[in-house]
Amino acid sequence: MSVDSAPPGRSSRLPSLTGMRFFAAFLVFLFHLSLLDAYSTPGGEHGPFAAALKNGGWAGVTFFFILSGFVLAWSARDQDTTRAFWGRRLVKVYPNHVVTFFFALAMYASASATWGSGVPNFLLLQAWIPRDDVFFSVNNPSWSLSCELLFYLLFPYLHRAVRRIPAGRLWWWAGGTGAAIVLLPAVIGFLPVGETFGPNHANSPLHGYSVTQVWLVYIFPPLRVLDFLLGILMARIVLSGRWIGLGVPPALALAVVAYAVSLRVPVLYSLNAVVVVPFALLIAAAAARDAAGRPTKVAGRTWVWLGEVSFAFYLIHQVMLSFVQERLGFRDAGSPVEAVGVAVLVAAVSLLLAWLLYVGVERPAVRAWARRARARRAAAAPATGAPASSVVPAVPHDGEGGGAGDGDRSDRPDRPVPLGSA
Repeated sequence: MSVDSAPPGRSSRLPSLTGMRFFAAFLVFLFHLSLLDAYSTPGGEHGPFAAALKNGGWAGVTFFFILSGFVLAWSARDQDTTRAFWGRRLVKVYPNHVVTFFFALAMYASASATWGSGVPNFLLLQAWIPRDDVFFSVNNPSWSLSCELLFYLLFPYLHRAVRRIPAGRLWWWAGGTGAAIVLLPAVIGFLPVGETFGPNHANSPLHGYSVTQVWLVYIFPPLRVLDFLLGILMARIVLSGRWIGLGVPPALALAVVAYAVSLRVPVLYSLNAVVVVPFALLIAAAAARDAAGRPTKVAGRTWVWLGEVSFAFYLIHQVMLSFVQERLGFRDAGSPVEAVGVAVLVAAVSLLLAWLLYVGVERPAVRAWARRARARRAAAAPATGAPASSVVPAVPHDGEGGGAGDGDRSDRPDRPVPLGSA
């Protein structure tokens, strides 16, 4: 057994996954940048930049969904309650969503938003409606939060079920889940072709394809639960000491090759089927290395900070990109230098706003919730006859020799953690 396949200790941290979150968020940024007229259609045809990034958004979101299941399973606590878990996750994502929702309306989206699209978006129900003018409405990256809410709702039950799987069969379950995701486009591909994307998506690689089919493969929350479940299974594999010892460099190389392949396959397969298994292996490899005390190069303080603000960056960047095109009229770059300069400026402003959102909304909301939770535990302690400290949820013990680290510590936001909410 290699050092990266040994069961991790109770205090295992996952800083590498925190840093990797920013790369996934930045990949989504580059994808949305490539959809702007100035980057997508130079001379009336798709350029090399747009062609290389055409699957970046799908890949980034798939990475987030797997990572979400992984870190929640890694950090699950036996004494935690379902209600407390749901509360922490909701307070983590919803305040940021509300702020960016109204920010998008103020900056550019008010002209196109309707009650039929805006209300589902605000309530994070948009991904359940198979219409592109609904699930991609207002601040369109927020559709993934609609899926995350279902993930959070199901996690206590999925995690309990996965913990009952014998360690020797975990790989079989992970393989079966991955196979289901890979085969899903083939099944959905037999469905009749419905309405196609409209002119407002003319720069998108999805333009001209069936909304129904794309929605089922990529948007529909119950089917995206498979990605989330794969992350839970991979976390249990590492925690139970069943990791195969695959290193981060080969796992990363496999992920890069898979992305390159995704650029050449039919669109339904390019959405997540090609990259999902390599991404799951990469996440597990990085976690195993962190747990073995050998963090990767993205585990440093700068990368961890970028990872911490990546959720806010994910939610704010599309607002700024749309503002630049729709309100400022940037539709044609005069030179490559101008194109790069505008991209860097938008990225920098988005990162600044993300930091402000993180320190002004996300972190205060999480800390306020944590204070209320501690007060409730302290109030409940005398009634149970136990000291207040004894009712604080403990780090869970893995019955097969592993232990969960402190990956999802929403009640301790001063410590860098890889919360998978994007």
